[in-house]
Amino acid sequence: MSLELRNITKRVGAQTHIHDTSVQLAEGDFNILLGTTLAGKTTLMQLMAGLEQPTSGEVWFAGKNVTRVAVQRRNVAMVYQQFINYPNFTVFENIASPLRVARVHQTEIDARVERMAELLRLTPLLQRRPAELSGGQQQRTALARALVRDADLVLLDEPLANLDFKLREELRDELPKLFAERHCIIVFATTDPVEALLLGGHTAALHQGRITQFGPTSEVYRRPADLVTAQVFSNPPINTASVIKVSGSIVLSDTVRWSMQGHQQQLPDGPYTVGIRPHHVSPVAHGHAGAEIEGRVVVAEISGSESTIHFSHGSLNWVSQSHGVHLSQVGDSVRFHVDVGRCLFFDLDGRLVA
Repeated sequence: MSLELRNITKRVGAQTHIHDTSVQLAEGDFNILLGTTLAGKTTLMQLMAGLEQPTSGEVWFAGKNVTRVAVQRRNVAMVYQQFINYPNFTVFENIASPLRVARVHQTEIDARVERMAELLRLTPLLQRRPAELSGGQQQRTALARALVRDADLVLLDEPLANLDFKLREELRDELPKLFAERHCIIVFATTDPVEALLLGGHTAALHQGRITQFGPTSEVYRRPADLVTAQVFSNPPINTASVIKVSGSIVLSDTVRWSMQGHQQQLPDGPYTVGIRPHHVSPVAHGHAGAEIEGRVVVAEISGSESTIHFSHGSLNWVSQSHGVHLSQVGDSVRFHVDVGRCLFFDLDGRLVA
């Protein structure tokens, strides 16, 4: 079973929300839409569900053209970041509502609702109404209602955004297991690159209504097709700089240069944009081939066992993110070590070349 978008576009007035898009999603794995707010994730999901009609192009599901099929005739479940529940129903009845519509036997309804309630920590709340719940509890109820039915297409639009950190971590682990034996297509939208990596599966990087790359999540992360995809798939933002390759060396500034590593040596001499993710820039040398860059601290943050330091070097404004507690003060001059073997090189059109 597959879901395929064929040359889909969506325009509203003079604005294009989704540019010409073709992509095929398959069951048995998470399909992740990764992009910033307003990148087009929700619009794409609504087109997949039939909640919106494309301006042009077709939606195919399980080998059939469903472009003009009403959402009521599709077996689709969707959860939004902003929870939606029936205010006059108890939590139990909210979760059970799609099963009642499908005329599922009461014994099976009880069993399925209890399982979802246990997974989402709603068991003590089953007889309460939404107005008596916290925001996180209401979102869990909406999520349980979507998951309890055997939908062919499950669309999860940032469903964990309003949950507390601990529950969010637990659900990231549990959701893939929950869907492991289901024959359905799962689409999960997120703004968080870390969440995409933890869920795995396949990822479509979105930017301004365009899918810039689609493939196995780890591959899109490690080998972004272009600079835009690398920027979408990096938080904190990927560090970039204009560099020149000359005789096997990279010149970043008057004081920073380093020798090319491995296959990077094959690049022709000339100008490039170099990209290096923040966790490959550290105030501590780790023994790998590295370059040193001295920066002035702009912002220093310590979160648990991780240190994030924003620093400037000439016209560059870069970020270092490293394990451990590395104390520094705003204005301090700190020497950072760049793992040059992890650098990505893009040509002047922004395409990955090494």
